[in-house]
Amino acid sequence: MRILGLEDIDPLFSDIPQSLIKKKPPDLPSYDEIEVEQVFRRIISENCCLGEWKFFLGGGCWFHYVPAVIDEVSSKQEFYTSYTPYQAEISQGALQAIFEYQSLMAELLEMDVVNASHYDWSTALAEAALMTMRITKRKEILVPENMHPERLEVLRTYLFGAGGRIRTYSFDKKRGTVLLDSLDPNSDTAMVYLENPNFFGVVEDEAEAVGEKAHSKGALYVMGVDPLSLGILKPPGECGADIAVGEGQHLGSYPSFGGPSLGIMAAKWDLRLVRQMPGRLIGMTWSKSGVRGYVMTLQTREQHIRQERATSNITTNESLMAIRAAVYLSLMGAEGLRNICMKIIGNTQYLIEEIGSLDKFESPVFDQVHFREFLVRSSLDWDVVNSQLRSMKIIGGLPLSRFGEKFRELGNSALFCTTEIHSKDDLDLLVHALRRVS
Repeated sequence: MRILGLEDIDPLFSDIPQSLIKKKPPDLPSYDEIEVEQVFRRIISENCCLGEWKFFLGGGCWFHYVPAVIDEVSSKQEFYTSYTPYQAEISQGALQAIFEYQSLMAELLEMDVVNASHYDWSTALAEAALMTMRITKRKEILVPENMHPERLEVLRTYLFGAGGRIRTYSFDKKRGTVLLDSLDPNSDTAMVYLENPNFFGVVEDEAEAVGEKAHSKGALYVMGVDPLSLGILKPPGECGADIAVGEGQHLGSYPSFGGPSLGIMAAKWDLRLVRQMPGRLIGMTWSKSGVRGYVMTLQTREQHIRQERATSNITTNESLMAIRAAVYLSLMGAEGLRNICMKIIGNTQYLIEEIGSLDKFESPVFDQVHFREFLVRSSLDWDVVNSQLRSMKIIGGLPLSRFGEKFRELGNSALFCTTEIHSKDDLDLLVHALRRVS
């Protein structure tokens, strides 16, 4: 404390609101071990069992089916670690599995280079923005107003120290898609970003045109995608993206109350892009005697290179999530992904029509194709609606009011979600429950 020039430790916690700081230790009763266990069992019993509830909560953390073989393969001792490989010569199996993930994801995205990997979609986006700023020597980042608000906040945090500036372009309040006329990159624009499907689950139909506008001013085009949707939608490579980012948690991993996730990043073949990619890039090579081997081709962490040249400090279990995604993609194949997408599209359209037929609700809010998520507008208080749904073991939509005044023009709306795990009975259960709320 003397070295820091402090008399006590309170100033070290000045960023924490005073309302959250307990000045005195809690007054706990004296329990023996049996009583402690009983208390904790009583507390745990208040949690809900996910298998007994139906989830229709939108907003980016989705429940999808995880085939049993994924747990079986990824739980092998050779893969199941909280750390990514550092020494290539003693982790050939893990390196090969990561190489397969990169190859499968590159094919799905129609991009040339894929790293492995990032914490989630938000950090992959933020790293992509920093990457474009380093390459173009520009400071402005253009993002759409219909992107996920929480991803925007992470991006804002990352750019704060790097001196980046965020500017937004608009979206059509009737269709939910971006307004191309509002997109005006300039000579200081490093990156133009688009999400497809966007935050509202709306499929963007101007993805290629957005890229053309970005390139016309020398900016790099970054597309945020849901890899699962690429079973039916155009991949970012076909749309002219320089960099693709996205979320891969639902490719064989569980929501786990928000994480761990899998941040995807891919780029087209351009040495400027490849040399500035954060994360890891696993390559395949051969020894002088012709034996195939796998190596860490790109090592951008400060542990591997001079700290001032490092572009990433991401570690922990992201490679395990990538391996799970590789098993999932291998198992499903192109036809399997397409079948899942068709089931999701069917469920989405059915729910939109059924909820839209109810007196108290308006759906769809946007006149456009939706994938998995959609908005529902109502005059009812969504907190009350969701409370009543929870009494029926249903998790309802995400109220847009959570994001303050950002989406005020869309009225009192909530974001709902449906995936391939929902049967028709599940969908009808939600519609019946919404009919009963008041």
